[in-house]
Amino acid sequence: MGWGRMLLLGDWGQQMDIEDQRGEIESLRQQIRSSSVGRATADVTDRVALLEQQNDELRLYLASLVRHLGNKGVLQKEEFGALVEAIDTEDGKADGRYEGEIVR
Repeated sequence: MGWGRMLLLGDWGQQMDIEDQRGEIESLRQQIRSSSVGRATADVTDRVALLEQQNDELRLYLASLVRHLGNKGVLQKEEFGALVEAIDTEDGKADGRYEGEIVR
């Protein structure tokens, strides 16, 4: 690389130097892309794992609460099912989701 190639090989040596530099630049670009993507993927993976853990915990608490209230006779299965259905359709569609207020 550098002056030696240019003096000995002229334009051809200079073109070799340019191609070497292009290769080096592309290699650095690839490293930057892969490290950015790798970090972003790890962040998303960590967030998904946390959300899954939180969802599992919420399901555990909800199942425990519903069973406890059912065993105490406070909650009737049919009434609870009707309430779930009514709340589910509050937004105009029964889709198994609810994003409204919890307490009214």
